[in-house]
Amino acid sequence: MAEIEMGAPLIELTDIYKIYTMGSEEVRANDGITLTINRGEFVAIVGKSGSGKSTLMNIIGALDVPTSGSYLLGGEDVDQMTDDELADIRNRMIGFIFQQYNLLPKSTILENVELPLLYAKVPKEERKERAMKALERVGLEDRWKKMPNQLSGGQQQRVSIARALAGNPSLILADEPTGALDSRTSREVLNFLKQLNEEGNTIVMITHDNSIAVEAKRVVRIHDGKINFNGDVKDYAAII
Repeated sequence: MAEIEMGAPLIELTDIYKIYTMGSEEVRANDGITLTINRGEFVAIVGKSGSGKSTLMNIIGALDVPTSGSYLLGGEDVDQMTDDELADIRNRMIGFIFQQYNLLPKSTILENVELPLLYAKVPKEERKERAMKALERVGLEDRWKKMPNQLSGGQQQRVSIARALAGNPSLILADEPTGALDSRTSREVLNFLKQLNEEGNTIVMITHDNSIAVEAKRVVRIHDGKINFNGDVKDYAAII
């Protein structure tokens, strides 16, 4: 994959529809969404439960494909990919941070961080080196032998951030990254995401919470499957 310049489009969604049929009813979870996110941005996608934000996250994360519309990720056409092709682009280009951490309970912290590199068939020594560097970035290199249940919630979330970073992804996709944390630990995680963005990482954060959304630099609000706000966080903060 060619290196994408800072500021160049990374995510290009054009007229995205995701339509489900429930009995005789047609549900438009995403209803004609067009959105561009450039490399180096920190964007929050915010919306209430049922707004369509989770459906949009699944499409952006190559976990699902739209019913119709175009999605380019780093210039690659995602919307018509097979399951195997989706798995490949997820592994190459996207680092996921989940609300519930999704750590393997019987694997060490290091082994958890190595996991995406294992799927990418990175050689063992390089895998360990890259995983240790990722743990060092989140301040947990001295805990690499620990098991997940030996860490606090905030530390477990930092492990999941290290796992997302280990593959050097084009996009970090954070799904309610503070949802399982107390307010102090949430602040630490948000500050860390801001730091990663300052270092040049592209971050898309999904949240239902406006107080979390305003920590990003740009906010995209979803309502009834459509975008009803897309702009600078200062403009968003003025209307909520």
